[in-house]
Amino acid sequence: MPNDSNSYSIDYERLLQEEMLDSLDEELELELDDDRLEALAEGDEAAAGMDRRVYFRELLRLQAELVKLQDWVVDKKLKVVVLFEGRDAAGKGGVIKRVTQRLNPRTCRVAALPAPSDRERSQWYFQRYVSHLPAGGEIVLFDRSWYNRAGVEKVMGFCNDDEYEEFFRTVPEFERMLVRSGIILIKYWFSITDSEQYKRFLARVHDPLKQWKLSPMDMESRRRWEQYTKAKEVMIDRTHIPEAPWWIVEAVDKKRARLNCINHLLSQVPYGEVDHPRVELPARVYNPDYYRAPIPESLFVPAIY
Repeated sequence: MPNDSNSYSIDYERLLQEEMLDSLDEELELELDDDRLEALAEGDEAAAGMDRRVYFRELLRLQAELVKLQDWVVDKKLKVVVLFEGRDAAGKGGVIKRVTQRLNPRTCRVAALPAPSDRERSQWYFQRYVSHLPAGGEIVLFDRSWYNRAGVEKVMGFCNDDEYEEFFRTVPEFERMLVRSGIILIKYWFSITDSEQYKRFLARVHDPLKQWKLSPMDMESRRRWEQYTKAKEVMIDRTHIPEAPWWIVEAVDKKRARLNCINHLLSQVPYGEVDHPRVELPARVYNPDYYRAPIPESLFVPAIY
């Protein structure tokens, strides 16, 4: 470590700048991936969206606020649940990535449940979701949730009419119970047009890096667009309650959808600054008897880049 305080300050500033550039690179990688998908779907004449400089500036600003929100949730032992629902390829995953990108995974985690097992099918419907609810100081983002029953299960015939109606009888009171228990419950539906879903599916068909996202269920959902529309309308009409209202995110423009959703999420949880004690790095202990044994070359990953 240099003895001169000014040189140390310059090194610190350079380190901070490198960290910021690395953060930008991380987001740029995701954005370039989006651009590649658009080009596969539309060719070189893809429609221009939000200016990238504006998008990056706002995204980083909002993510800084998310870090403050995280600190507040931990400090006040709040319990936050956010549901992300919407059609296949509506952009839920992209928003979830940006929400979690700068947060501590021990505080903010994602629950993306697979299809229920035979044992889970015999349980109370909500039982497998309850085990993923947050404790104090935690945020849980559900990438699809108990609303599977009102959507895919109804449309694809995975539940019968009695189970479907029982869901609607139960879910309002279930969500009121969550809110009464102190959980802050926020529900988002991501809305895209028929043509936009077609474009995004087409991009995935032609992209070997994204083909894994296209399941037989996705293909069938495309064919049953109108049935999913009707199921969504019924779901929102019957489960839009004062204690846990639905919020619609217009998601045709991915960048605007991300910014709008994060901005709205921040507005739903009143938060403030949390005072943190100043961090002082302890001095490193040097032991004159310490000897660091050489590491065999064979253990190193080949440096081919």
